[in-house]
Amino acid sequence: MNSFIAQFQRFIYSHYFFGGLRQAVGVLLPALVIVGLFQLYAIGMVAAIGAACVAVIDQPGGPRRYGLNGMLAALLLGSLTAAASGLASGHPVMVWLVVPLLCFVFSMFTVFGKQGGLLGFACLLIMTLTMRTPLSTADVLQHTAYSFLGGVFYLAYSALAHRLLWHREEQQALSVALFATADYMSARARFYDVDLDLEDSYRKLIRTQAQMTEAHQAARDMVLRELPRGKPGRGDRLRQSSLNIFVDMVGLLDTMVATHTDYATLRRTMPDSDILLFVRDALNKLAANVSGIALNVARNRHARERNSVKAELRALEYEMEKARSGGLEAEHPEIYALLVQIQRRMRNMARLVARMAGHSEHAVDRDTPPADLRLDKSLNRFLSRQKWRLGMLTSNLRSDSPHFRYALRVAIAALLAMTVAAILGALPLLRDVAPGIAAHGYWIILTVIIIMKPGFALTRQRNGWRVTGTLIGCAAALGLFTLTHSSTTLLAILVVCSILGYSLVQVNYMLSAVFNTMFVLLVFHFLVPASNAVVGERLIDTLIGSALALSCSYILPAWERNVMTPLAAALLRANQRFLRTGLAYAQAARAARAAGNENDGRARDADMSWRVARKNVHIAFGNFASAFYRMMDEPVRRQRHVPELNNLLIQHHALASQISAVVPILAQLDHVPDGIRQALDATQAYLEDRDMAAPTTLETEGELATLAYPLRQMVKAAGLIRHEMRGLEPDVPPAAATSEARP
Repeated sequence: MNSFIAQFQRFIYSHYFFGGLRQAVGVLLPALVIVGLFQLYAIGMVAAIGAACVAVIDQPGGPRRYGLNGMLAALLLGSLTAAASGLASGHPVMVWLVVPLLCFVFSMFTVFGKQGGLLGFACLLIMTLTMRTPLSTADVLQHTAYSFLGGVFYLAYSALAHRLLWHREEQQALSVALFATADYMSARARFYDVDLDLEDSYRKLIRTQAQMTEAHQAARDMVLRELPRGKPGRGDRLRQSSLNIFVDMVGLLDTMVATHTDYATLRRTMPDSDILLFVRDALNKLAANVSGIALNVARNRHARERNSVKAELRALEYEMEKARSGGLEAEHPEIYALLVQIQRRMRNMARLVARMAGHSEHAVDRDTPPADLRLDKSLNRFLSRQKWRLGMLTSNLRSDSPHFRYALRVAIAALLAMTVAAILGALPLLRDVAPGIAAHGYWIILTVIIIMKPGFALTRQRNGWRVTGTLIGCAAALGLFTLTHSSTTLLAILVVCSILGYSLVQVNYMLSAVFNTMFVLLVFHFLVPASNAVVGERLIDTLIGSALALSCSYILPAWERNVMTPLAAALLRANQRFLRTGLAYAQAARAARAAGNENDGRARDADMSWRVARKNVHIAFGNFASAFYRMMDEPVRRQRHVPELNNLLIQHHALASQISAVVPILAQLDHVPDGIRQALDATQAYLEDRDMAAPTTLETEGELATLAYPLRQMVKAAGLIRHEMRGLEPDVPPAAATSEARP
C-alpha cells in the first residue's frame, strides 16, 4: 500500500501529470468556449484539432526553446497539411495520392530525432482528422482558418503558462531526474546483496541507467538554460537553488559510477562479511532520502532528511577495522584498498545527499553571491542541440536508410488502410450492420499512424498496448453509459480522461490508450447521444488498424541487429575520448599544481572537456543498451551476437566506472609511476585494437594501492572489449537483410 501511495505521489507531482494537465486544458478550452458561448460544435471541434496538433510538440521535460520552435513549426506545417488534406478529401482520386504521400514525407521527419518525429506525427494527426469528411473549397478555407486559430491559441497559452510557471517546470524536471537517480542507487544496492543473482542485477542496473541518463539530460537542458543571471531578486534565488541541487545530484552520480567493482570476486572473498550488507542498507537508505528530496522538490516543500545512515557508516567502519585486524589487508591488499574506496565514497554520498536535503530545506539567502556568469559559455557544452537541416532529409532518401524504410512502411500501411475501409464500405451486409465503419475509415489510418514505429519491437509492443487499452476503454465506456446519463458527470469524466490520456502517454501507454479511447467515445456520445454503435465501430477500426500495422512491420524491416555494430563502435569511441580527456585533465592538473596555480585556465578547460566526455559516454551507453534490449524483444531468429553484445554492455560499464575512479586520483599525483603508465598505455592500445603487453606488476605503496585494482579492471575490460568487437561481424546490408527477413 505504501509503495502504491509513493508511486501515486511520484506521478501526481511529476511533469508528466503537470504537462498532461497543461495539454488537456489548452486543447479543450477553445472547444468548450466556442461550444458553450456560441453552440458551434463543429467549429469547436476543428479548433480543438488545431490545438491538439500543436500540443503534440509540447512534451514535458524538454528544452523549452526547442519546444516553442517545434510548436511554431507544427502550427505552420499543420495548417498547410489541413489545407492539402481538405482539398484532397473532396476528390476521390486525389485523396488516394495525397494521403500516402503525406504519410511518407512526415514519417521521414524521424531523421531529425525525437522532436522531428513528434512534428511529423502532429501533421499526420491533423491530416487524418481533416480527411474524415469531404470538404468543398470554401469549407477547406474555413476549416484551415479555425484549425490555425486553435493552434495559435494553444501556442500563446503554452508560452504564457511557461512564463508564469517556469520554475515549476524546472522543479518537476529536476524531480524526475532525482527519482531516476534514486532508482539507480537502489539498483546498485542489489549488487551488495549476496542472495540476489548478479546477472539479473546487471540487467536491472543497465536499464535503470539508460532511463536515468535520459532524465538527467532533460533536467540538464532545463536547469542550465535557466542559470542565475547575477541580478538580485527571487527569480535568481530560485535558479540558484535548482542549480545547487542539480550540481550535487551530478556529483552523487559521479560518485556512484566510480564504485564499480568485480562483485563476484568480492562475494567470493567475503561471503559471510557484514560489510556488504551495511553498504547495501546504506545505499537503500540514501536512495529513500533522494526520493524524499525529489518529492519535496516537486511539491515545492522544504523538509528535513528522514533516514540517517550514521549507524550503517559506523558499523561499516567497525567491520573494516575488524577485517584489517583479521589480515585482509595483508592477504588481499587490492580488495582491502577497494573496500576503503567504497567506504570513502559512501561517506561522500551521504554528505552530498545531506547537502541536497539542505538545499531543498532552505531557500537561497538573499546575501548569497550570484553564480559566476562565466559558467554560461562552458556549461552550454552540456546542453543537447537540435539540428534541422534539409540535407539530413534528402541524404536519407535511399533504400538502405532505416528512416526511408520506415516512411515507406507507413505509406504502404496507410494505403492498405484506405483500401480495407473502401472494401468494408462496399459490403452490403456490413454496411447494414455497422454503417459507420466505412465513414470512419480515417480511424483505421489513425491507428496505423499511432502504432507504427521505426523499430519492429516498438511497433509490436505498442500494438499490444493499444489493442488492450482500446478493449478496456470500450468496455469502460459502455459501462459508464449504462450507469449514468448525466451530462455533467459525463463531461467531468471526459475532462479527466483527457488529462490522464495526455499524462500517461510517456509513463504507461496502455493506460493512456484506455483513457484516450474513453475520451473519444465520450466526445462522440455528446455529438450523437442516441447511439452507442460507435463503441463497436471504434473497436473494429482499432483491431483492423492494429493488424495492418503489425503486418506492415515486416515490409522492409529495420531490425535492431543492423544498428548494434555502429552503436557499439560509437560507445567505444566515447570511452576512448573519455579516457583520453581524463588523462589530459590529470596532466593539466599536475602541471598547474607544479606551477603553483591551482586555478589555471587550461586545467579548468581540461576538466570541463573530461566532464563533457563523461556525459557523452553515458548517452552513448544509454543508446547502446536501449537498442540491445529492443533487439532482445524481437524474434529470436532476428537477433545476432547476443553474448558478445551483452559482454560489451558489461565491460563498457566497468571501463567507464574505473576511468571515473582512476582519473581524480591521477590528478592528485605528483608523477605517474612506470607500472601505472604502462597500464594506462595498454588500456588505450586495446581500445584502439593494438597489441601491447599489459604490466605484470603495479605500484601498491600508500595512495597508489587505490589505483591497483581499478587499473587492473581497466586493462581487463579494454582487452575484453577488443576481443568482443573483433567477434562482431560487419553490418548486414539492409537490402540483404530485407531479402532474408521477409516471412
